[in-house]
Amino acid sequence: MPLVTPLSPDHDDETKKLAEFFNETLGFCPNSVLTMQHRPAISKAFINLNKAVMANEGRVTSALKRMIAWVSSNATGCRYCQAHAIRAAERYGAEQEQLDNIWEYRTHPAFSEAERAALDFSLQASQVPNNVDEVIKKRLYEHWNEGEIVEMLGVISLFGYLNRWNDSMGTSIEDGAVESGDQYLGKHGWNEGKHL
Repeated sequence: MPLVTPLSPDHDDETKKLAEFFNETLGFCPNSVLTMQHRPAISKAFINLNKAVMANEGRVTSALKRMIAWVSSNATGCRYCQAHAIRAAERYGAEQEQLDNIWEYRTHPAFSEAERAALDFSLQASQVPNNVDEVIKKRLYEHWNEGEIVEMLGVISLFGYLNRWNDSMGTSIEDGAVESGDQYLGKHGWNEGKHL
């Protein structure tokens, strides 16, 4: 049972527009956004930040951004965001071999050294206390420019917000996200989990 009940996707005209946007990107409107919609200014700010962070400005692909989100959410233990990130990676063009082997990104040949550097950055930046050090910085600069590093940290930071929001709210995971979580993450023990 969530801490706060999400609004219905057809609660009002504004919420209907939100639902339409997310139906295109995920196939459903996330309960997290429907909870934020209790205070529409929060959901609007979140959606605008989400659009800015996930925009393609360079070589950091939509699929890589979603895999960065998955690594970050995995580091914090947010099952809701793990499922959403892997579903979004799938919908935004991640290679099947990468989806099937995301847990082994450090060693699996489906991942390039540039992707490994980005995903290790995500892991270390998501730790508390933060573990980004000179080694991570050196590896990033071997493959990425400063604008691309800013994009990556934008994803990590966005999901830091979402991880706290969804774990604290006990947000119910939607069926589509559960399906993707089970398919790609279940073999390593991911499950829907219990909230509150």
